[in-house]
Amino acid sequence: MTMQDFSDDSPGTSLFPEYATLYHLIASEVEGLTDDQIDFESDKWGWSEWSIRVQLSHMASLLYRWMLVRWGDVVFPDGNHGVDDVKGLTDSGFDRRLDDNHYKELPAIMDKLKGGIDLVQEILAERNVGFLRSHTIPHQRSPQWVIMFKAHPSGITPAEESEEGTMALEATMRHMYFEEITHLYNIQRLKRAQGLQAVVDVPKVGYWMLDGWDRSEP
Repeated sequence: MTMQDFSDDSPGTSLFPEYATLYHLIASEVEGLTDDQIDFESDKWGWSEWSIRVQLSHMASLLYRWMLVRWGDVVFPDGNHGVDDVKGLTDSGFDRRLDDNHYKELPAIMDKLKGGIDLVQEILAERNVGFLRSHTIPHQRSPQWVIMFKAHPSGITPAEESEEGTMALEATMRHMYFEEITHLYNIQRLKRAQGLQAVVDVPKVGYWMLDGWDRSEP
């Protein structure tokens, strides 16, 4: 993820070029897997309690939840986002993932994952760096965020000292990418737990690289 400084007038895509290749990175890792392989789970490790299918469903849903629910009034003030079935994508009642009644099969999940990544890229293309950095939403600290905020050089305030603060749109874009990459790392561990070989090189950025993160291996 680039740390290069950009002017406020630079397009948002200049801050996050990684989104352009994100879908291919994830899709390459799960291509050709069987249902048994993507549904494998175990209580032996914390990261194996969610199967590959659930990981992917969560990865898709989180993009829509952040962009349409938490940031919707800012980035789509007229509600013209063009996304159908917002409830099934963001508020399904299935533990922060897509509605299993409609998006259970892998092609359907991957289609919504691609759609979510495309949506993020559209928002970045239509907003400049100044917009991403100047707009914020309330952000509440949690035990997990005590670790996670350390991956963010800017955009989340205050850091450790308070229960509540703010998160800039720039930090949200970074957070979503870090989430996607961390869950991709989990997918690789789920594969290794089944004796399967990882396919892609997971970018060494974000949450999974932090000191104190669970990087246990099967």
